[in-house]
Amino acid sequence: MSTTIRTVSYPTGREHKPLDIHNSPATEDPCVLLWHGIGPDERDVLVPLAQDIAELGLTVLVPDWRSDTPDEGRAHLTDSLRFARDFAGPSRQLVVAGWSAGAGAALGVALDPELFDGRPPAAAVGIAGGYRRPARTTGAVPLQALGRATARVPVRLVHGTEDPAVSVESSREMHEALRAHGWDCTLGEQATDHAGVLGCVYDPGAGRCVADASVRAFGLATAEVVADVARSV
Repeated sequence: MSTTIRTVSYPTGREHKPLDIHNSPATEDPCVLLWHGIGPDERDVLVPLAQDIAELGLTVLVPDWRSDTPDEGRAHLTDSLRFARDFAGPSRQLVVAGWSAGAGAALGVALDPELFDGRPPAAAVGIAGGYRRPARTTGAVPLQALGRATARVPVRLVHGTEDPAVSVESSREMHEALRAHGWDCTLGEQATDHAGVLGCVYDPGAGRCVADASVRAFGLATAEVVADVARSV
């Protein structure tokens, strides 16, 4: 399936920030808002995963955001969510997903019933996330916010068992807590590291994660998790 990438911008405060739209040929396909990790303005890191998801028939929105702002990226994240809601419109499901720091941000959206008029996403996906620190979207710690959520949406977690940056135990703990509270949640563990779940490796020279054929299968597996939950809601 052929996909395209076009770059637009979303308004946030007094500026506009870039956002890539990875399109499948389908017209009424579900949409996925996919947030990168703590590195400022690193939407390019998610190109391999976003393309793999789009190849499975979804439209993927990947915005830049900055964690080094005074609010640790909250305005960028929430404004990109508003843009994604408007882009999807009333007829298309919106799944919110994120990697690393973006994973906690995505879970925060699902767990906060008051965020954006109480309209939860159709599903949430956390990839290699840590859930014991405040979500950058809400300021609440995901593991402590479970009792506040009134609309339980499907949650999918993915984590590498060889992740030295964020231990897989973080996702295991979140998975168990969600299940204990009656959520539809699954955890997919992969024999790879923090970047591998994206189909990438960390390049010290570039100072960022880049696509690599040796871990492509892991990125494809992550893409399948996202596509499967998007199709099911």
